[in-house]
Amino acid sequence: MGRVFVAGSINMDVVATADRHPRVGETVAGRQVLYFPGGKGANQAVAASRLGARTTLIGRLGRDSLGAELKAFLGDQGIDLGYVVETAEAHTGTAIITVAEADNTIVVVPGANGLVGADDVKVVPLLKGDVAVSQFEIPLPTIAAFFHRARAAGAVTVLNPAPAQKMPGELLALVDILVLNETELGFLAGVELSESDAADRIIDVARKLQAREDQTICVTLGKRGVLALAGHEEISVAGRVVKALDTTGAGDCFVGALAAQLADGAPLREALTFANAAASISVQRMSAGPSMPTGAEVAAIL
Repeated sequence: MGRVFVAGSINMDVVATADRHPRVGETVAGRQVLYFPGGKGANQAVAASRLGARTTLIGRLGRDSLGAELKAFLGDQGIDLGYVVETAEAHTGTAIITVAEADNTIVVVPGANGLVGADDVKVVPLLKGDVAVSQFEIPLPTIAAFFHRARAAGAVTVLNPAPAQKMPGELLALVDILVLNETELGFLAGVELSESDAADRIIDVARKLQAREDQTICVTLGKRGVLALAGHEEISVAGRVVKALDTTGAGDCFVGALAAQLADGAPLREALTFANAAASISVQRMSAGPSMPTGAEVAAIL
């Protein structure tokens, strides 16, 4: 069994719940404020670890009370934190999240996450069979250095390009599996996509974005399921009907679950089905990191 290495962000999520989201310039009364461990990198690492993968997180925390709290939580999840650096140069990353009607809006203040550099990832002991995961909440040059290291070691590279931003073609070419939603796919491909677009259109856009013939582009569609273009093969996984409570972290759950399955040697279609089921569990719970399911919970609904 391979291991999962996640290079990414570690945040404290400050969550305010309300009956509806405020319009621009408007103030609405909230119901409660909650504090949860989060950050896309940490969320994905928690998901992979809870599902049984040997997981290492690479990132940075501020030398402050939030950083200490996050480190304790992540350690309790069984994650190797030997490559998490504490720094006095910046505060711990923070996300301000508003949740209303099961949807969320998020403002992320990177803090220490913006200091994760090439030196943090070049010493990671990746081997063939491992899975290297990253997202866009740390600097892009750091991700490129991490993926160069991973490909040289024979590891599989998985990129979740969120929050969406333009990336150089050189970075995209280093990605074995790109995991994104239809909005992010449209942004990177330079076309308009929406929830109502047909599967063949989404696959066509994914095909135009492919940087290599053997690259996999996986598009998560929420309740509509998952579409993937694996080289020339098209894969479809049906959605699962659940009552969503909080969609924060659902995409991260999917990525972490996919990485755990790939590290365990699962075929892609099987791994996608498992990850889709895991994400459907996470949306039925509040918060990001703490909402990630266990392997037994996923197995129970498959």
